[in-house]
Amino acid sequence: MKLKHIVLAAALLATAQVQAQETVVKIGHSGPLSGAQAFSGKDNESGARLAVEELNAKPITVAGKKVRFELQSEDDQGDPKAGVAAAQKLIDQGVKFVVGPYNSGVAIPASRAYNDAGVLIATVATNPKLTQQGYKGIYRVNASDTQLGGKMALYAANELKLKNVAVIDDRTAFGQGLAEEFKKQAKAAGMTVAGHEFTTDKSFDFTSILTKLKTKKVEAIFFGGYAPQAAPMARQMKQLGINARLLGGDTICTVEMGKLGGDAVGENVLCPQGGALLDKAASGPAFKSKFKARFKQDADVYAATYYDATMMYAQAMQKANSLDPQKVGAVISGGEYKGVAGNYSFDARGDMKQSPVTIFSFKAGQPSAITTY
Repeated sequence: MKLKHIVLAAALLATAQVQAQETVVKIGHSGPLSGAQAFSGKDNESGARLAVEELNAKPITVAGKKVRFELQSEDDQGDPKAGVAAAQKLIDQGVKFVVGPYNSGVAIPASRAYNDAGVLIATVATNPKLTQQGYKGIYRVNASDTQLGGKMALYAANELKLKNVAVIDDRTAFGQGLAEEFKKQAKAAGMTVAGHEFTTDKSFDFTSILTKLKTKKVEAIFFGGYAPQAAPMARQMKQLGINARLLGGDTICTVEMGKLGGDAVGENVLCPQGGALLDKAASGPAFKSKFKARFKQDADVYAATYYDATMMYAQAMQKANSLDPQKVGAVISGGEYKGVAGNYSFDARGDMKQSPVTIFSFKAGQPSAITTY
């Protein structure tokens, strides 16, 4: 019996020594894990989870200690109030590095809480106001509305040769900001904006708005909003005999748009995504393959970006030889990270210095790249 006790004590001591040499780092994720946008939130979360699992399989060492990463994921419901509550929950859990929030309307109010707590956030939220607040710990790992909306307008004017367009936005921070950028660039490119209508991110019936725009004989309608609204909008355009194209932002460049829109979503729908085409990126196909093997489904719009953001944090920790967010942030701000979806380097505000935009349409329900613009 004594021998058993000695062996057990030795085993416990060895375990304690290993744990003492190991540091746990929590990576927070904030996104819509329930509701109409849950498909995006879960896809983003999976991208971050894949990175965490790969990092733990290596593993990495910082300041002489092995680092074990844990993903702490919170459902912000795509709602500003819930997003601030999710931020506070992550802060209370001791999280210092966050990927998300996904929605601009969540990221803008939540960023104050993160900033006050010294938390770094890497987000795909596109509204320019986010990085205009002057907070040092924000990194936009995607094109902004200025780039997405502006490039979509330029493509519509220069390549599609459109002259008469209309705009609808869902009144969210994202949708409104995107629509305004499209409208500004459309006018600058010589197009007429025949109307600007408004809806919400909870609406599904756009018949009255579309009927009004039909009388203006527009060649395209730009929608600032999300796929759960854009898909029924496309269906209703078809039902009303509106032969105009439906244009939008990166949030409608998703497989869910094809699923929800059915045969109303095809080459008539065009949208931009930040970054170059993943299939042509050096490690893009390999990422898509391992993502599908792990989660039994294809990676959607920003899975690779969330994977990159998590890996970017880890690389910066190693370079800083520290887990202090201020030191890690200094490395990110002053350096460059080469990821799957692109190369990440940031200006003083936290916007990417270079972010190409790829234009997509749809084929057989799937986003299909046309060109990088």
